[in-house]
Amino acid sequence: MKLYSRFQVIIYAVLSGCLVLAAAALLGFLSFPQQSSLTGIAAAEARQPVELTGQSVQYNTLYTVSDDEENNIQIYEHLNNAVVNITTVTFEYNWFLEPIPNEGTGSGSIIDQQGHILTNYHVVKDAQKLSITLADGEEYEGKVIGVDPENDLAVIKFNPGGKSLVAIPFGVSKNIKVGQKVLAIGNPFALDRTLTTGIVSGLGRPVKTNSGLVIREMIQTDASINPGNSGGPLLNSRGRMIGINTMIFSPSGGSVGIGFAVPIDTAKRIVPDLIKYGKVQRGWIDFTPVQLFPALVRYAKLPVTEGILVSEVKKGSNAANAGLAGGNPGQGVRYGRSIIYLGGDIIIEVDKLPVTSLYDLLGALEDNKPGETVEVKVLRGRKEKTLYIKLSERPKNFRW
Repeated sequence: MKLYSRFQVIIYAVLSGCLVLAAAALLGFLSFPQQSSLTGIAAAEARQPVELTGQSVQYNTLYTVSDDEENNIQIYEHLNNAVVNITTVTFEYNWFLEPIPNEGTGSGSIIDQQGHILTNYHVVKDAQKLSITLADGEEYEGKVIGVDPENDLAVIKFNPGGKSLVAIPFGVSKNIKVGQKVLAIGNPFALDRTLTTGIVSGLGRPVKTNSGLVIREMIQTDASINPGNSGGPLLNSRGRMIGINTMIFSPSGGSVGIGFAVPIDTAKRIVPDLIKYGKVQRGWIDFTPVQLFPALVRYAKLPVTEGILVSEVKKGSNAANAGLAGGNPGQGVRYGRSIIYLGGDIIIEVDKLPVTSLYDLLGALEDNKPGETVEVKVLRGRKEKTLYIKLSERPKNFRW
């Protein structure tokens, strides 16, 4: 048996290892496509479509967004310049009659090249000074053109001085579905042009404002809406405005995923009036309404506890001609500074909408114009009667 020195054993081991490595390298060379560099391999792999949750997505050496992300990016890049920051100033006076300014902020959407902006009424309510800041940082003085407290909408205007503006196109809200994607752009907490996304969570929501008015047919969304978002657009995936972000439901004051927007179909109906007249031309029934209250119900022994008592009807009016009956002048009772005449009709329904309060009556007539005819159901004594009344124009001095 031939013996090897320790040195020879080491030499043989080294040579054997080199042969094994060379064989492995040759096998790898024959098994994989030849590439001139590591960058080339990465590029080849990047060109291959990758299946991700059933969707074919093209990747490159950096990062390619999904179709949904691309949609978000495109809408924001195209329309964020159409969303403005609105700053309002109101003044209070101290004991020395010195003015103390109070600032508020909100959002708005540019809707034409003349500088008209659609926003919420509560954003500009009582504003004594109004400034509008565009996406490029330019600031303009604004003025209120028209307001509609009943839908919490307002149109304000600034003079663009020939500047080309980006305007947000109107969509349609009557066909939207629960579950469809929506995007909100606004200025929450004065953070300019923030984008949030979500879905339509509910439709046809009646929401009561701080003033007690009920806005009907509101859109509910879980897209984050916070203070400062008010007046900004709610958009669909095509970049069309389908609502105006208005309010949130929140026990904490911050977004908890329950936000509400006024439908764009409502805005489209009233914006022309706001621009032309400064208010909405709405129809009215020519009578003196009295909302029922417990003391009145008990005193007059009325058959219902909710509704609108017809105290007086204007002589020769459309309401009088339609047969609406007012109270008996001999049955007047004083209530505060007013006199309520008893014995008249009690309105319980208008256009098939229940009327339990004055706010319900206003809501039922909200989308009706002067000259239109509405169906009015009343209680006369203890019997129901249906009348068809042609509407007059709401008085300028009307207050609720």
